[in-house]
Amino acid sequence: MAALTPKERVMRLFRKEPVDVMPFFSGMGMVLMPAIKKLGYQFPKIHTDANKMAQAAVLSSRMFGFDSVVVPYDMTCESEAIGNKISLYENSEDILYPTIPEKMWKTIDEVRIPDNFMTLGRMPMVVEALKICKKEAPELALGAWLLGPFTMSGQLLELDILLKGVFKQKAKVEETLDKITDMIIEVGQAYQAAGADFITLREMGTGTDLLSPRTWKELIQPRMRRILAAWKSPKVLHICGATNLIIEMMADCGADAVSVDIKNNLTESRQKLGKDALLLGNFDVFALPCKAETTVAQAIEGIKKNVDGSVDAVWPGCDLWPDIKEENMRAIVKTAREYGQKPSPAVGRL
Repeated sequence: MAALTPKERVMRLFRKEPVDVMPFFSGMGMVLMPAIKKLGYQFPKIHTDANKMAQAAVLSSRMFGFDSVVVPYDMTCESEAIGNKISLYENSEDILYPTIPEKMWKTIDEVRIPDNFMTLGRMPMVVEALKICKKEAPELALGAWLLGPFTMSGQLLELDILLKGVFKQKAKVEETLDKITDMIIEVGQAYQAAGADFITLREMGTGTDLLSPRTWKELIQPRMRRILAAWKSPKVLHICGATNLIIEMMADCGADAVSVDIKNNLTESRQKLGKDALLLGNFDVFALPCKAETTVAQAIEGIKKNVDGSVDAVWPGCDLWPDIKEENMRAIVKTAREYGQKPSPAVGRL
């Protein structure tokens, strides 16, 4: 049988159908400086132009052999659309992601989300970038992502306000999270309508190094379930930080796969989830492809350890840092393909 296209490989993985080699992809940011430089772009400009955003994403994937192409890259799009001013650093030559220098809302009670937020800020631009990627790279699986409501609330309010509110104003916090949940559902549906083949929900700031498993179950899980139930498959749930204590609850939220970062013990998670669950993760996005001291041999060993952790696809623990060492990244992808030729727990081989 002929080799699968990257998109076929990813979509078969989500259906738990046999694939030819270990998939190597992400549902989070994976734009890389070698591609941006080849296109002649400044890094800040790829956040403000739909075509530049799409072209940088597509070339990053093609240059390094990824199975997916993913937009957007930064976490401030929704916050900007509903009223916060952002810093884009458009004249900088450095790798600077958009930031929110000051949050417009100072209390939980002030949060308001306009009905027409999908027409505001850069939201239409992201939708257009997805459409361009779909047209320009039909061979790649097209991914989009959104922050979860708790993490996104930190883009709207200072996070300490919310964390204190969990204990002192729980009802107000839940009301605010529900407003944000409704917004996330709508954005995700718009991204899927624009052509996203799969979507990742990133409730990044809710690992058990920040929230207790009990709080996660009471405050986070119901909203994960509501969002994921409103989106079409395939869909992935990703959480940063420590997740072994909540991995079974993550798998019980309605996602087709769970994604974890480097603080997760893959072997322990696999034991808890069993062989049928899709587990994606979790190589270190700085230490292996970027860190000056990391040799190619060390990058290779890191990916072998990742595969041995019983993942179903080699997938970064978070957004890739753009300034990679090319030789390390190429070795990482090559190792995932060659070392991952044997079946994974949930996905066989052709």
